[in-house]
Amino acid sequence: MKKLVVGSRESRLAMVQSQSLVDHLRANCPQVAVALETMKTTGDVILDKTLDKVGGKGLFVKELDAALLDRRIDLAVHCVKDMPMDLQPGTAILCWSRREDPRDALVLPEGAKALGARPVIGTSSLRRSIQIKKLYPNCEIRPVRGNVLTRLKKLDSGEFDALVLAAAGLKRLGLEGRVSRYFEPDEIIPAAGQGILAVQGRAGEEYPELCGFADRAAGLCALCERAFVRELDGGCTSPVCAHATLNGERLAVRALYWNPETGEARIGTDSGAAAEAEQIGVRLARRLRGEVDA
Repeated sequence: MKKLVVGSRESRLAMVQSQSLVDHLRANCPQVAVALETMKTTGDVILDKTLDKVGGKGLFVKELDAALLDRRIDLAVHCVKDMPMDLQPGTAILCWSRREDPRDALVLPEGAKALGARPVIGTSSLRRSIQIKKLYPNCEIRPVRGNVLTRLKKLDSGEFDALVLAAAGLKRLGLEGRVSRYFEPDEIIPAAGQGILAVQGRAGEEYPELCGFADRAAGLCALCERAFVRELDGGCTSPVCAHATLNGERLAVRALYWNPETGEARIGTDSGAAAEAEQIGVRLARRLRGEVDA
């Protein structure tokens, strides 16, 4: 019997996400023995510093990358928004999941009904910080690290007046009831790939068992969004971001470019044939960079 080992970070959210793939494989591929193996990543251990100070988003995947290449696991499940733009050589994204809610969400302490006049809002994302400041000009932004449950404990203990978190993670954890309000993409543009899971494996190997897990629409949107960020060399320290939608065979994208030297930000849109998803992202990135940096 063929065996597939799915690797996951140890956080509750990561395990829920990985379990969705395990459940799919067990339900649709009874001829395959599926196991889940968890591990702690460097990004899960170092919580007293922001990501840009300790190595970026790669800290959440490098242990899983090593496990893939050492053949200790066969597949790894990641939030696309947490993946570096450049993959570890020898690995490849095999498929993209159906997209969960891509929006960001405002979360208040338990029992709170509204924000005060000068709220302290927790987020370690420069992308969120820039856009939150436009919506709440009197707020103070403070960094917060840790998994979703750890952040909520800090919120409820009084360290913050609110958090801004990905709606997808809250919903996957069954915490949708904690959401005070959702930010539409025209208010806060989500991170590239937010709400989508990527299944990563070894490059050049075939995994036909994944065909029913893959979602074409999400994959096209992810390719467009990641192409935009990659073209601008956007990493964990950059707020550049993009959100694409697919309507039939027409893909539209809304994105934000930020010049780190001047602090000027600009939002733009583009659209085109779905088959040209990556080209659309690159085209918009070049246009916005040209407009801001000219």
